[in-house]
Amino acid sequence: MRVKEMHPLCCITLESPHGIDSNKPPPVEPVTNLTRSRSLPATSLTGGSDRMKVISVAGILHKWTNFGKGWRSRWFLLRNGILSYSKIRRPENLNLLSPSDDVRLIGDISRMDSCSGRRKQQKTVGIVHLKVSSFRESKSDDRKFYIFTATNTLHLRTDSISDRAAWLQALASTKCIFPLRSLNGDFSFTSPKDLSISTDRLKKRLDEEGMNENLVKECEEIMLSEFSEMHEQIKLLHEERTNLFDALRQLEAANLEAGASGVDDNGYQLTKHGFSSLGRGKYSECSTTASSDDKQEFEDVSEEDEPSFHDTKEYFTEPNVGSGSSYTDIKRRAKLPDPAEKEKGVSLWSMIKDNVGKDLTRVCLPVYFNEPISSLQKCFEDLEYSYLLDRAYEHGKSGNGLLRALNVAAFAVSGYASTEGRHCKPFNPLLGETYEADFPEKGIRFFSEKVSHHPTVIACHCEGKGWKFWGDTNLRSKFWGRSIQVEPVGVLTLEFDDGEVFQWSKVTSTIYNIILGKLYCDHHGVMQIRGNRQFSCTLKFKEQSILERNPHQVNGFVEDVSGKKAATVFGKWDDSLYYVAGDGVSKTKVSDPASNASFLWRRTKPPPNVTRYNLTSFAITMNELTPGLEEMLPPTDSRLRPDQRHLENGEYEKANLEKQRLERRQRMSRQLQESGWRPRWFEKQGESETFKYTGGYWEARGHRTWDDCPDIFGEFTEEQLADSA
Repeated sequence: MRVKEMHPLCCITLESPHGIDSNKPPPVEPVTNLTRSRSLPATSLTGGSDRMKVISVAGILHKWTNFGKGWRSRWFLLRNGILSYSKIRRPENLNLLSPSDDVRLIGDISRMDSCSGRRKQQKTVGIVHLKVSSFRESKSDDRKFYIFTATNTLHLRTDSISDRAAWLQALASTKCIFPLRSLNGDFSFTSPKDLSISTDRLKKRLDEEGMNENLVKECEEIMLSEFSEMHEQIKLLHEERTNLFDALRQLEAANLEAGASGVDDNGYQLTKHGFSSLGRGKYSECSTTASSDDKQEFEDVSEEDEPSFHDTKEYFTEPNVGSGSSYTDIKRRAKLPDPAEKEKGVSLWSMIKDNVGKDLTRVCLPVYFNEPISSLQKCFEDLEYSYLLDRAYEHGKSGNGLLRALNVAAFAVSGYASTEGRHCKPFNPLLGETYEADFPEKGIRFFSEKVSHHPTVIACHCEGKGWKFWGDTNLRSKFWGRSIQVEPVGVLTLEFDDGEVFQWSKVTSTIYNIILGKLYCDHHGVMQIRGNRQFSCTLKFKEQSILERNPHQVNGFVEDVSGKKAATVFGKWDDSLYYVAGDGVSKTKVSDPASNASFLWRRTKPPPNVTRYNLTSFAITMNELTPGLEEMLPPTDSRLRPDQRHLENGEYEKANLEKQRLERRQRMSRQLQESGWRPRWFEKQGESETFKYTGGYWEARGHRTWDDCPDIFGEFTEEQLADSA
């Protein structure tokens, strides 16, 4: 089996004393004859003069291709840290290994080994480098396991349980022997600045030959000119080499470190893009694991990225076989489902006219005014830019308290970015309704619960790498005729593992032109971010006026415990945020920041498939219910709410009927709360304190013990209410 060309990042010898020749492509070598410099790290695996013996394994595995062709048999060979596979077009032509090869066979291949005669060389159609890959077993199928690369997932199945155990053991042993060398080591190169040339010897030799001074000077200028050109070429090669190692470090940080901090979705996409731009080979793992020589196999593998093939009811963990673990490139949906019905508009005036004289507390607004997420999920939207907290944690750990406070301030502002153009209201949760969000690619786990109906209070808790975030919110609204003013009540708390705590409250939000005109939302007021150590922050959200040409402005400053300003912050809550160190006031426009202004945060671009809800790409994923996830959720999760699900699917008539039914049940919540109802996962610390997470949810989720969680979305009668009291 031969590989015609390999990905550049996977075949560079970091320990090569000759460096990188940019004019010559990497040498082509068979997969079965890879040298140690290609497959092993610099650390020695030898004992004395004998190299550690690495056992290779081979066998037949069933690989998922697509729904049209299903599972197909492939010949797999694991050798020198590389797993290669090829098609088995005809069993009698299967190229089995010769007796001289030191390879252990896994599985029953006697039905193919019995064939005699000349065997045809099989073409390798895919390779996986275990250095930059991870694997795990399936928890729902005892013969199935997965191998994850940077952008692809191999779904593999064996013929028996023992065969799967043998393959997993072989992969684990290989990953221990061929670990990924950390790129944080010393890969120093000679800087072009350190290169110099002296013409003293040349001048001395020419003087000895009796050359005149003008000729000597001319020769010296020619030599310096040639050296200058060569110096520029060396400088370019040095930059290319530096960029290459930067790409390798980004790949390690983005795809191989579990819960890596400071890497947001956009940064991750850029990393993958930059990595794939270097891969010009047919076996570039960031484009596909299939060979372009075989068009049919290329089409098969290219369809494996569909999220429907993913086993969503399992955690993304791999066996404990080495240093650290990795998460997969999780595919989440990019658009809402296509509506099943054509939506009918609702006239606000006709709705008011039809309800004149009625009890407004019993008037159910149609789902036309809702968006397909609940207020519990809306709380999770504030964590869209959680990488800012990861970054703040790292800055604080390195001793930079100012940058930690600035990133916390940027995080507090970023939560308002998703409100731009959002004119529909989220669903009001039922009493006891919950929502969970497990995003391993962001390194966060979020949970929220409606803990009180009157007044309406929602409590949330989120855990990230090195920090915890919690709080509860209660909204007080005022109607001013043409606008509605909403004042959030509650304190949000952010605590880092080193003990530093920041607390703040949200500013006032106002929705204008309720009756006439273009509906829009604005946020205004002063936000005080109080820290318990050196720095605190004050941010002012400027209220938009009628003649305002530059709306949505945010200005503020960070000060130390003595009251001295350490930095000035400015920007827009729906666009970006910058800061200037020191006690300077910047009047620079956000669209053209000053040269001394440093970037803090920028809003993610809206999705291309915009609907009337104007949901962000992050919000679109919140209500996603993939196959297998429903069995793990408690019956109180917002994803299981029927009216919200019908609205997302565009089934508007069913959504209205379910909303009316649940509204009737919602009116019983106050009586239920007065009868002694208590939240399941949160507890109030005191009369004036916030609700705090008591723990136990994720443990119950692991065991699927939801016996004490009621079916709040089911049918509910007055008799049940009396029994619960």
